[in-house]
Amino acid sequence: MAALYDVAAIGNAIVDVLASADDAFLKAEQLDKGSMRLIDEARANDLYSRMASGVEASGGSAANTIAGVASLGGRARFVGKVATDTLGKVFTHDIRAIGAHFDTQPLTASPATGRCLINVTPDGERTMCTFLGAAVRLTPSDVTPAIADAEILYLEGYLFDPEEARAAFAKAAATARAASRTIALSLSDAFVVERHRAALLAFIDAEVDLLFANEAEVCALFQTDFEAAVAAARGRVKIAAVTRGPRGSVVVANGANIKVAAEPVVRVVDTTGAGDQYAAGFMIGLASGRPLQDCGRLGSIAAAEVISHFGPRPQTRLKDLAAAKGF
Repeated sequence: MAALYDVAAIGNAIVDVLASADDAFLKAEQLDKGSMRLIDEARANDLYSRMASGVEASGGSAANTIAGVASLGGRARFVGKVATDTLGKVFTHDIRAIGAHFDTQPLTASPATGRCLINVTPDGERTMCTFLGAAVRLTPSDVTPAIADAEILYLEGYLFDPEEARAAFAKAAATARAASRTIALSLSDAFVVERHRAALLAFIDAEVDLLFANEAEVCALFQTDFEAAVAAARGRVKIAAVTRGPRGSVVVANGANIKVAAEPVVRVVDTTGAGDQYAAGFMIGLASGRPLQDCGRLGSIAAAEVISHFGPRPQTRLKDLAAAKGF
């Protein structure tokens, strides 16, 4: 059956709050630069009260990827949980405004809609503190048969933690597999891998066709150095796309490593969303039947755009940028 969507993603529905910070602020708040940690609602309110004035924007890793898919002209669907509060309404408006289909029923009781407080230092590094709130209340009942209407099912590793959400992943993967769709997983963060290594490996072996990771994540998954980790990934999935920041990415498939250069950027402003947008470009390339080298290049183009400004979503239409590069 022909797909109605290029990508359907399941992930945390989060509103991002981005603000500039210096290393002294991170030290005072006892935050490890470049890390992502989970916090409760009280800590979220406390930290927010001391952050610099910033920018609020709907986020969440997989939702950011969906924004990239839409910006590339792709057809997108998102599944994620918000509450019936102000931030939940903001997230719902924003995800639909970019052209994505979003019909997950909101949570009518507490907790509140999730938020991610992101402090960005002058070198573009982001340090994230996340209150997940309603996002982790996603359950298998939120996964409908419509998930099989997408060519690629994309699963956000951050949502692998809650038991109910993991069950939703399993249901979505089974639904997609029955329709002969491609199943993609993003490892999301090394801390996710370290918490759930055994379960992730089991899920990857059973369900995943396309694995997205950065260098730290793939090394954490296989507990070895980069070259050995890439070799290990080759034996677990059909395709692995591993990003390496300014060193570009490596696409592993069919017994070969395909090296893809990073797109040049005049100035790195904020690395938030780089991996999310790389995944968007790569999947649009794959859904349209392009060679893997081109898929990686589209990912690099999307990532380069998003790190050149604040915020995790494209500010310039990615379809136009890709066209200017010959796509």
